[in-house]
Amino acid sequence: MMPGFLLHQSASVLCAHAAQAQPTAPNPRVRVAGQLVVTQAAPYTVAGCPFNVSGAPSPCLTAQWVTAALRVRVSGQPVLLQDSQAICAPNGTPLTIVMTQTRVRGQ
Repeated sequence: MMPGFLLHQSASVLCAHAAQAQPTAPNPRVRVAGQLVVTQAAPYTVAGCPFNVSGAPSPCLTAQWVTAALRVRVSGQPVLLQDSQAICAPNGTPLTIVMTQTRVRGQ
């Protein structure tokens, strides 16, 4: 992974269908720009995803991160970076990180 800005709890993250995604458990020990950082261990929940297949609802409900920082850890877990990737369940679509803090970078 390339160096990127660390994800924090208020970062703007969307599913592929433009629904808002939020971390379930930001790490309570470290903050950037006044916000708690998020590690790879914390799944995200997705609210209001409109996705359907042939008229049958198949919304994004949760997402798990599959890539994270290689060098920066918090409480033993890799932190998430602006280029980290996640897969939504149950439909396998990605999350998109739209905006994050711009002061602290990791790799």
